[in-house]
Amino acid sequence: MATDQKPEPAQYKLAHEGSDRVLKFDYEAETRAPSIEDDEVTMTRVFDALLEAGDVTRVSFLQREEFSYDYSQIKLLSELARIYKKLVDEENILDISGLTGPECERFYPGWLDFLRHNVLLGIKSDPVGSFVNIKRQIREELLKQRNPPLPEYSACGRTYLILLQHAADIMETSKLIQIAEPNLDGYVPGNRDIYRKVFKPSIRPLFMYTKAVTNYPAGAVELETYKVGEDSQVLILKTPHDIRPIYHLSPPEFGLTEDKYALLTEAKAVLSEHKPQREEFLQIERTREIFFNISRDLIKDLARSKGLKLNYHEIEELARILVRYTIGFGLIEILLTDSNIQDISLNAPVGSSPISIIHANYGECRTNIVPAHRESESWATKLRLISGRPFDEANPVLDTELLVPGGRARVAAIQQPLSPSGIAFAFRRHREKPWTLPLFMQQKMLTPLAAGLISFLVDNARTMLIAGTRSAGKTSLLGALMIEIMRSNRILTVEDTLELPIAQMKKLNYDIQSMKARSVITGSEAELPAEQAIRTALRLGDSALIIGEVRSVEARALFEAMRVGALAKVVAGTIHGDSPYSVFDRVVNDLGVPKTSFKATDIIIVANPVTDPSGLRSFRRLVQVAEVRKHWTEDPLAEKGFADLMTYDAKNDLLAPTDVLLEGESEVLKSAGLHVKEFAGNWDSIWKNIELRAKVKQAILDISEKAGNPDLLEAPFVVKANDQFHIISDKVAQEVGTTEADRVFAIWNDWLKQEVKRHF
Repeated sequence: MATDQKPEPAQYKLAHEGSDRVLKFDYEAETRAPSIEDDEVTMTRVFDALLEAGDVTRVSFLQREEFSYDYSQIKLLSELARIYKKLVDEENILDISGLTGPECERFYPGWLDFLRHNVLLGIKSDPVGSFVNIKRQIREELLKQRNPPLPEYSACGRTYLILLQHAADIMETSKLIQIAEPNLDGYVPGNRDIYRKVFKPSIRPLFMYTKAVTNYPAGAVELETYKVGEDSQVLILKTPHDIRPIYHLSPPEFGLTEDKYALLTEAKAVLSEHKPQREEFLQIERTREIFFNISRDLIKDLARSKGLKLNYHEIEELARILVRYTIGFGLIEILLTDSNIQDISLNAPVGSSPISIIHANYGECRTNIVPAHRESESWATKLRLISGRPFDEANPVLDTELLVPGGRARVAAIQQPLSPSGIAFAFRRHREKPWTLPLFMQQKMLTPLAAGLISFLVDNARTMLIAGTRSAGKTSLLGALMIEIMRSNRILTVEDTLELPIAQMKKLNYDIQSMKARSVITGSEAELPAEQAIRTALRLGDSALIIGEVRSVEARALFEAMRVGALAKVVAGTIHGDSPYSVFDRVVNDLGVPKTSFKATDIIIVANPVTDPSGLRSFRRLVQVAEVRKHWTEDPLAEKGFADLMTYDAKNDLLAPTDVLLEGESEVLKSAGLHVKEFAGNWDSIWKNIELRAKVKQAILDISEKAGNPDLLEAPFVVKANDQFHIISDKVAQEVGTTEADRVFAIWNDWLKQEVKRHF
């Protein structure tokens, strides 16, 4: 039961943040935790503030951390505040003198005491308990009507009973009471379990601008749990009424002691005086290392001055967190280290909704993370510095790349006037290591035969376009294709946003030159158009040419170069399209490439997501490998200018070879063989070489699974295995005149086993 003693009001102010009206309570001097769900005093303070201020969209408490309750929770109390006003102002519930005659006055004190304490004060501190007390009081009054304690009580109590029932009926219209009603049997007023299910604050340490809901939703079922990075925990949760799973992240910064929060807040204030320049973001790894060393020393000094004893591990942890929230991108960095995440998106206005992700195993998920508007402005500034591209109302789109410890991403940001509500972000995550064909085989995106076919096409300098819808894995597959290029070849890449694994390939000793072209979306005048970049690439010597994405007029320069034979090595790129004909339609009709130039394309590989029967999960798959034949003149579809080599078999969930491939009717593969003595006019030799390459890829996958070592599928080992394949093939050819498939595989397989035994 509520007491008559009114709690001392905590200081609060009404703040306007964009379209939000926020009640902010200062709890710094309070010893109690700022918890609506746990503390009746705190609930009463919020209730009283709502009575004064009217409806608000958020309530927050500051006490070393910021605890925030969003609109969906606060509107439950706002509704009860309106009911309170109705009972007091309109119903005048405490004025009962005019309802009965003088003979009932002896009962007034008890009635008023109940109405004052259990109804009005109870609504503020424990509304569910108040409702339960009213219902129980009604039952008591009904019993008194049957057995009145005094003769006159029957008539007097009837009026009081009507008053109680009216109060109960009004309270029962509130959403909070409706939520609680199914659980009220045996309910004890003062028990706050029901509030803990309803009120779940997000928590933001004051040194950062991102909030996280730390409690789990009511009725949530755990689907999976795993670690991300060094010390962050991920739970995948499913609730009964939400079709999207919840990606619940518990990073170390939300589990620190109050002393450590205070330490980080002070340290951040010191570091915030430094304003990084663009040059520092161009050497971001070096800059982060410098900031980490500075942060470590600063934390050590501040801890010593405050008499805090921190061990080496604690200092290192706090330094990493501090770097993340000064020159870094906060919790986005932890999300980017999760190899299961494919996309991260944040809608405008930032702060109004949590981050969403696309998870490899669970599809689209909502997270428990809500960055504040101030965080989005910080990210936008850093992305401007990283990219060197403008991002303002005159240039409301920014397309760039982001590299953080443990992850890479392509970032698209938009703002006003394109996004009326403010800044919004989309992060397309890339693996820290390049994809490889054996990795895609493990993921069932392609089969060993498809991997062998792609490997053959790369080595025999075919021109290829990887088509697909968004999130189909086009760029990832292009990166895996690049890993198949022999390291004896030079590679030139042209991209408007750097997504290909250039840095990783350089570390693997590839001879690779990257070129960054002007984005057709953002149109930065300081950068060369992609068309000029491609023409420049043609002057840089005999090289494999990789185009990040064929988007615009640069396609004409690319196809012209392919048509006249200006490129003697493999040429490959990505393009949006869900079939060979859609690629033709886009290239010829949308981008203005002549049909005769389009014929320079040899192979179109189509990757698209496929869904399970529920529609809730999707999987990346190659669905088609088609060759472009050269005899047609106007319409390749009508004139049978496309020939499928492999097509997706949905029943068996695999990419199956067609008769065109199995029976040696591929014009492109035969054409590739014309330049190789062993293959010229010999389809069996071509086919055996493709099968040999498929066996090699399968052997890598098999030995990785047998050894329980996923590193064998990664680029460093796959590149080494590819090198050995070419070395052994050459050696066998020198000895017997041909790359005899069985002999090559036997020697290579012996090398594989010995290599794994020696080093893994």
